Amino acid sequence: MSTRMSRRLLAVCLFGAALAAAPSSVRAQDDAVQFFHNIDISPDEPVGDAVCFFCNVHIQGKATGDLVVFFGNVRLSGESDGDIVDFFGSVTAADDSSIRGDVVTFFGSPHLGDSVKVGGDLVTIFGNVHASPTVTYGGDHVSISPWVIGGPFLVLFLIIYVIVHELRSRRHRMAMAAYQMPRPIQPQR
Repeated sequence: MSTRMSRRLLAVCLFGAALAAAPSSVRAQDDAVQFFHNIDISPDEPVGDAVCFFCNVHIQGKATGDLVVFFGNVRLSGESDGDIVDFFGSVTAADDSSIRGDVVTFFGSPHLGDSVKVGGDLVTIFGNVHASPTVTYGGDHVSISPWVIGGPFLVLFLIIYVIVHELRSRRHRMAMAAYQMPRPIQPQR
């Protein structure tokens, strides 16, 4: 093994050890930050801002600040005074839940139950909204479908497929035309 390769391997091992030794949760006053561990907000212990990487947030009590989740889900059966932002996950609000801020999902879907109150905007980018008709919104409701970006790529893929298929077929026909087929042997009479 070369010196350069062993140094890279050592650096990767040290980085992995540092991540393993790092604390998995951080609490500053009423805030919560988690990496790979869920955040559970109980009714008797409210939380301010919460940030979660590769984990889920379960709110049964009250979140007084903003919630940001990367690659995880938010389940709300209580109240949230701030905004809820979720990347690559879903936001589920149980019946009679209250969100005083905005709800924003990127590549995920909000699932809003009966009589849920959203005080701000509901923004869904590249996801589908599943909401009860009794949901009330204090702001705008914006939804950008996954077909906005997926549709043009699908059309482009089909065009490229047809072109490649036709070029291969033409090349095959030309090769077969250049090949001389042997004449069948006629029986002698």
